[in-house]
Formats: sequence, C-alpha cells, structure tokens
Amino acid sequence: MSPIMWVNLVLALIILAIALNWGYFQIMGRRSATIIPEDEFKAGMKKAQVIDVREKNEFDSGHIMGARNIPFTVLSNSFGAFRKDQPIYLYDTRKSLSIRAANKLRKEGFTNVYILKEGYEGWSGKTKKKTTV
Repeated sequence: MSPIMWVNLVLALIILAIALNWGYFQIMGRRSATIIPEDEFKAGMKKAQVIDVREKNEFDSGHIMGARNIPFTVLSNSFGAFRKDQPIYLYDTRKSLSIRAANKLRKEGFTNVYILKEGYEGWSGKTKKKTTV
C-alpha cells in the first residue's frame, strides 16, 4: 500500500471514531434525560431544580436567572444537594456537559431529568451576571 492510502485509512478511522463518539453521546442523552426546547424549560423551571453545570467563572459571567451552579467537575460529590421528588433542569453552554451530568444522575437513581436543548448559548430569557466590585 502506498503512503497516501495509509493516510486515507487513518483519516477515515479518525472520522469514524468521532462519529461513533457523537452518536454515543446522543443516545446517552436521550436515555438519561429528556431534551426540551426553551419554551418548555421556561414553563417548568419554577417547579424544578435549575442547575448550571458549567464552571464557576462561566456561571459568574452570565447564567439563567434562578439557576444554581454545580459544576460538572464536582457533581459526583454533590448528589445530596438534589431532591429526587422534583425535576432537575440542566444546562451548560451547549448541552454536552449536561448529557454527561444527566448520565451520572441517572446512575444515582434520578429519573426526572431535563436538558435545555440549545444550552445557554440559545437562551433568550432572563439572565444574571455577577458584578465585580
């Protein structure tokens, strides 16, 4: 085989791995949580636990009004902060961290988990920023 054929083979394998990884996260997202559009998120968030799973600096730079910040990196140590009798609404910048967080929550027995479809980037509702003094 020529070197160009090897390069093409390696590139094809990389693209296949990326596609499989993306598909896995999509399936896990649907299995672990319900992905809902912004209007449904807004309608249900008053009776839910709204959780921003981004890191604190991202949360401070802007977040959905009424959301609590529990970064994905500390989620495993924070399961006691969640109530099982109320829905959990998750969001992050897009939704990749939310899918991973929902999967962890499902493994801990949480079943009423929802993810904001477009993430914070697609949010048009009320937001809050931490003001620096």
